[in-house]
Amino acid sequence: MTSRKLHPETLALHAGWRADPATGAVAPPIYQTTSYQFQNSEHAANLFALKELGNIYTRIGNPTMDILEQRLAAIEGGVAALAVASGQAASAYSVQNLARAGDNIVSSTNLYGGTWNLFANTLRDQGIEVRFVDPADPQAFVRASDERTRAWYGETLPNPRLVVFPIAEVAALGRPLGIPLIMDNTAAPMLVRPLEHGAAIVVYSTTKYIGGHGTSIGGAIVDGGNFDWGGHAARQPLLNTPDPSYHGAVWSEAAKPLGPVAYILRARTVLLRDLGAAISPFNAFQILQGLETLSLRIARHCSNAQTVAQFLKNHSQVTSTIYPSLQSGVDAERANRYMTGGYGGLVGFELKGGREAGRRFIDSLELFYHVANIGDARSLAIHPASTTHSQLSADEQIATGVSEGYVRLSIGLEHPDDILADLTQALTKAAI
Repeated sequence: MTSRKLHPETLALHAGWRADPATGAVAPPIYQTTSYQFQNSEHAANLFALKELGNIYTRIGNPTMDILEQRLAAIEGGVAALAVASGQAASAYSVQNLARAGDNIVSSTNLYGGTWNLFANTLRDQGIEVRFVDPADPQAFVRASDERTRAWYGETLPNPRLVVFPIAEVAALGRPLGIPLIMDNTAAPMLVRPLEHGAAIVVYSTTKYIGGHGTSIGGAIVDGGNFDWGGHAARQPLLNTPDPSYHGAVWSEAAKPLGPVAYILRARTVLLRDLGAAISPFNAFQILQGLETLSLRIARHCSNAQTVAQFLKNHSQVTSTIYPSLQSGVDAERANRYMTGGYGGLVGFELKGGREAGRRFIDSLELFYHVANIGDARSLAIHPASTTHSQLSADEQIATGVSEGYVRLSIGLEHPDDILADLTQALTKAAI
């Protein structure tokens, strides 16, 4: 289309698809099919042997899914992406693609409750140890690592702590050790570009801001193509030793004709093929529709959230307000360094009266929806201690930033006056 480098806002509309060559249709089609006709037996054999790329079965890849993957990779500045059925599948695959039983990763404590459970329990049961450290000190990742540490993991704008992760600081410490940084950027698409700061892999729940309308579940992994997997063979054995599940392929070598895509190639041909968390073509289409307007929506989410944060900061019933623009010291420095397009759509706050006041507040909301989601076009509210983080112990809740009185808001696209009016009446009732 052009040799000039395009901005992410433009790529969200144009990357990966121009028009259907047969019909001229501009909107990407929904390829609602399970499988694909091979040209002949040689073509089929070449596809299965990775001698050429193409469509085999929708569990592994689909043309609608491919457009979404190309678009996400282009926006992030990566080389390739893998769309999957959910953000949880993306988080799990991003780790399982590097670590197996007996290995470990080091993760930030500042995590979404579902990710904490995945790491602390399910991956542990699979033999993968996850060691949790406070990201306020980047050196903590180094101290927690050993010869079987395969990756470091963090959330850009952790849900619900909302303290920006030190991406460049941690990534720079890991690269000489052969340890890639995986960043979950779910809460900050278009606002933070982790690959530009040294992250190797970016993970999304596309259900949230990217989809944006609360209609479709999805996830994605973006490969930055900026990590030397082959140069750290001992540290990264899954990409550098023969894989018996794929004809003894050594992924760092097998991917070379295709470019620096060893990581994402293995994720597709091993994990997605074998575990099967495939996104449906319809959901991929729905998420593509949301992606087209992401740049506009995220700006409104940010401006509305800033208004709400200032309102709560000055409210007599609120003991503390958690939002990146209100932070100080090193937290503020990191927020200002990484969040160049705004401070996000999530706001947290503590109410006088603790858990009971939080319950009354939630039950008094009229405009806000009480749902377990973020990034919707609508404004949402939840009490994490009794819902999204309820499976965590009391100490684990505190480590992730959740207290008894903490309420998390996901600020939507409504008129800010209407949002503030609903918060005002609910806070009044919570104080009764």
